[in-house]
Order: sequence, then C-alpha cells, then structure tokens
Amino acid sequence: MKWDHVIRNGYIVTTDRIYQGHIYVKDGKIAAISDQPLPGEAVEETDAAGRYILPGLIDVHVHSRDPGSTHKEDFYHSTQAAAAGGITTIFEMPNTNPPLNNVANYHKQVSNLETKAHVDFGIWAICLGHLNMQDIAELHRAGVIGFKFFWGYAVHSKTYQLIYNYKPEMEDVIPPFTDGEVYEIFREVAKTGQILAIHAESSDLIHHLTKQVEASGRRDYEAFLEGRPNLAEVVTVQTGIAFAKATGARLHILHVSTGEAVDLIKQAQAEGYPITAETCPHYLFLSNEDYPKIGPAMKVYPTVKYRADQDRLWEGIREGVISVACSDHAPHTEEEKAGDLWSIPAGMCGVETLAPLLLNAVHEQKLTLSQVVALLSENPAKLFGIYPQKGSLQVGTDADITIVDMERPFTIKQEELHSKSKVTAFDRFSGMGSPVATIVRGRTVMRDGKIVAGPTGRLVTPADVV
Repeated sequence: MKWDHVIRNGYIVTTDRIYQGHIYVKDGKIAAISDQPLPGEAVEETDAAGRYILPGLIDVHVHSRDPGSTHKEDFYHSTQAAAAGGITTIFEMPNTNPPLNNVANYHKQVSNLETKAHVDFGIWAICLGHLNMQDIAELHRAGVIGFKFFWGYAVHSKTYQLIYNYKPEMEDVIPPFTDGEVYEIFREVAKTGQILAIHAESSDLIHHLTKQVEASGRRDYEAFLEGRPNLAEVVTVQTGIAFAKATGARLHILHVSTGEAVDLIKQAQAEGYPITAETCPHYLFLSNEDYPKIGPAMKVYPTVKYRADQDRLWEGIREGVISVACSDHAPHTEEEKAGDLWSIPAGMCGVETLAPLLLNAVHEQKLTLSQVVALLSENPAKLFGIYPQKGSLQVGTDADITIVDMERPFTIKQEELHSKSKVTAFDRFSGMGSPVATIVRGRTVMRDGKIVAGPTGRLVTPADVV
C-alpha cells in the first residue's frame, strides 16, 4: 500500500478517551487507524511522538468581511489565520455585502470563497424577515450551514446591510423587526429543520439605557455596561426560547455572555427543547476588570461583562449547557479601534487564538483535552449536520487533523497574526499548549506556525456526511 500521508506515534484524542496510535490517509480520507505500524510507503509522514492528534477543529462563527469590508479582512487571510491556529473548518457569517440572503448570492459567495480558502468552510444564510422569507427553503436546499438572525438590528432597504445603531430619523432604513415578524422567521426556519442562530441583544432596551447613560456624561467601561446590561441579553434569550418552544425551531444562542442566559438555556434543555449555545474566549478569559489594562480592543457585542458571568459560563461548559466554543472573529483596523469606546466598532480577531487559549485552559485544569475536542470538533459537527465527515477521527471520513503540543509555550503577538487587521484583546497573552500542524483532508496546511500550502479549501454542507 502507498499511503498519501501517515501520522505516526501520536496520542489520539476523542471525547471519551486518549490512546496512542497511527493514522493512515488515502485520497483525502482516513483509511486506517492502528496501534501498530502498518506496512507500506507514504508520500508524506508526520511524526507526532509526544503530541496529541485531535479531530480537525471547527470555528462556527467567523466574519471574514468578504465581499464587503475587505480592507479589514478577507477570506484569504482569515483562512490562513484559521490554519495557523489549528482550525480545519470555519463557518462564514452572512452579513457581507451583498448579504447571503438568497440562492443567487449564495452561489456567488461559494465561487468567491473557494479560490481563497486555506481550510474547508460552510456558509451561513441571513434572515431578513419579509425581505427574504420566500428564500429560506431554497437556501436550505442549496446547502447553507444554518440561518442567522441579528435580533434588533435595522436593515437598509436598498442594500440590505445591517444597521447596528438604529435611529428613527434614518432614511431608507427598515426599523428592527417586531416580535410578530421575528416569530414568522422562527416558524419559517423551523420548517427546514436547520439551526436558527440569534444574536441575542435587545436593541430597544440598549438604545433607551444608553441615552440615559450618555446624558450623565460618563464615558467609562462601567457606564458602557450600564447601557448594554445583562438584561439586554436575558430578555432576548427568554423571547427566543419562547418562540422556539412555540414553533419547534432548533434555536442556537450565539456568543453567550451572561450567567443568567446560561440558566435560561439550561432550563429549556432540561425541558427537552433543542436549544443550544456557544461562547467565546473573550467571555471566558476576560471581564470588566480587564478593561483598564486592555482598553478599546476589548469592545465586542455582546459586551464582556463581569467575573460572576465568566464563572457561570465555565460552569455551563462543565454542565454541557454550552456545547460549542467559537471565536466570533470580526476584525477592524487599528485606526478604527483607536477612538473613543462609545464610537469605535465592536469586534476583534479571534480565529487564530481560539485553540491556543482553550489549550492553555487545559494546562490550567479548567478543561480536559477531550472537552476541547467536544467544544471545537465533535459537538459543532453534530449540531450542524456534518458529523462524522467533520469533527471525528473515523475510517472513511475526511482526514482533518489538528496536532497539538501541550508542552509548547506561546505568546500571542498582535503583529504576528495572519489576519489582515490584527487587533486582539489578547496581545502579549502567554500560555501553554500550541497547535503545531493543521491537516485538511490529508494535506498539511500549517506546520510549526507557518502556512505551507496554498488555498485548497472546499465547501462543506450538511448533505456531505458519509
């Protein structure tokens, strides 16, 4: 036998065990897994002695801004960053320009991204209420990975771009949708059986409270949190769960940032409803206490909140209430992030630092390696209908593999990130545990932090499962 790639001598990690073995790849698939060497030559060999072999890691929440604001980021750079961080598959968010609101734009986006992708990718579709309700079923059949609704955001009536800070006097703008209109979105997506993911913040409450805080003249981070309090997430999560219960929608709560939301999701799960949740490193490792040191780079929506929320999020992971970790990678330029806290855009780089931060949490005994596999591989693949093709190490599935060295220290340096714009709240953060190889369908894309292959990533859809 002539193998395309053999990964030897590593510790293979699944969600329930770790064992030593060798993985053999042929035609982009895992052809064999053995605890003893198998005969045959290999085109490529990787010695993973002393290292851990993980199912290829997945980041379900990435904004590459392509097409659209490509001065901040593009898919070529974001997928290099993903590969550098050990990620083999990303899910691209739909608030591009044009947005992913119909099948024609979906096919255009597939063609656009395929030429730039260093890793495999799925594509989210956007829900714009009555503007594209008739397109939901067709988008589902076309192969989108899921549907996203930016709750509380207004929409430009001509470009269909989201308006993040809506004011009634704006021209050519459709105000945020009413609860009745949102209910119809839930009902329509429920018919497809796919995930409906929500950005859960009450813009009405935020607008009202922010005006009060601004009138006081305060501009500090605590005032900022008073304008965007925990309650803004809580009331939206409550309504979303109620709508999901009424419609049968498979609701996924994006970037959960509050302890109260964890409690609500846990209760709904206990009642048997298909409600799932994700969170991000900035909510797990940062709190309001870090703002004086980090500054505006820490501004994200939903906001980084309090230590009590951070503690409850970790508890939610241990309980299985939060089943997915992701980056919410959303770069802005240094110039854009250098202004006043209240006026600069929200978002930062994250796809390259997601895995190292969680591996360091293993070093700190907050997670196990098997839990990292669950959060970044198996759970997202199962949730979005691409398991076992992705998110597993099984014979016959895609040879997507992330090799990590748990004894290798790292220091995140903003200027060394592979993204086009490089702002991160974790600049100069040091830890232990690093991805050292990213293998996509048997092909090594990253080795020892360096990108060693060009774009060969492919589209992933729920219909691709073996």
